[in-house]
Amino acid sequence: MHSSIAHSDNPAPDTAPLSPGTHTYRLAGLVQRYHVHGRGPVCVAHSGGPGIFYEYMRMPALEEHLTMVYVEPIGTAKDSRLPSHPHGYTRERYSSFLKILINRLGVDKVYLLGHSHGAFVAAYHALHRPEQLAGVVLYEGAPVTGPEHGAEAGRMVEAFAAKHAGHPGLPDVLAAFGAMSGMSSDEQTEAVARGVLPSYFADYWGNEERYAPFRDAVRAAYISGLDEDRTPDVIDDRAALKGLTVPALVIVGRHDVICGMRWGLELDELIPDSRLLVLENSGHMGHVEEPELFADAVRGFVQEITTRDGAV
Repeated sequence: MHSSIAHSDNPAPDTAPLSPGTHTYRLAGLVQRYHVHGRGPVCVAHSGGPGIFYEYMRMPALEEHLTMVYVEPIGTAKDSRLPSHPHGYTRERYSSFLKILINRLGVDKVYLLGHSHGAFVAAYHALHRPEQLAGVVLYEGAPVTGPEHGAEAGRMVEAFAAKHAGHPGLPDVLAAFGAMSGMSSDEQTEAVARGVLPSYFADYWGNEERYAPFRDAVRAAYISGLDEDRTPDVIDDRAALKGLTVPALVIVGRHDVICGMRWGLELDELIPDSRLLVLENSGHMGHVEEPELFADAVRGFVQEITTRDGAV
């Protein structure tokens, strides 16, 4: 599928869909942006949240080997918000916007890497639009949301609190978790995202000089998780994933409190053609905590499929 960018708000000298830099187009009245870095097979990266801005996903170690296309998911930038904002951001809607973006890139198939909530989106896309994908990377995802997922996260946060009992930073982290359910604005969402972040690393406080700039740079928009009619977009992919036809790489950090080992192992068991990477010294942010191991695994996954299928 080959297409050209017919419209760009800020056209660069080279407007080829995969030229380095920022690309912009309009779709259904919204502005869609994506950012291209690196060279090699094309890997589209979808960030998490929902509502976390894409910048935290930058993966320089992968950009040395792949053309990384970082999507700005709809709803983050103010000019990319649905009329029903902060509601209406279902996986089907994210996936439908991804479909059009991938079509515009002008390659037959891409690799899709989703982190956290982005992994839920990537799994959905692989299940419903597999013809676009050479492979999918489910990075810190899970097969379900809802009470079961919440209970597991609660258990992991309690273990984190017990491990770090007495640390002066712990009360602020727990307060941020407590504020999650009451978020209703971009400012509150950003404060919560930064507030919980020490628990998202295997050893944040032991590496605070390294990780504090990452934490300070996190930006977020409030997205409710409800459809336009205020129904929750609850997920249970367990049955569907048993029939997934797209080759999959599952990546999970040993110390992840939100989408941890239980879910990574379950994803790997459910998906027929999957590989599993456990990052032993990472939490939820393995591309920052163990970037070389992370990049080696993704690159090896892409090379294996490229060699086997002649995919590009």
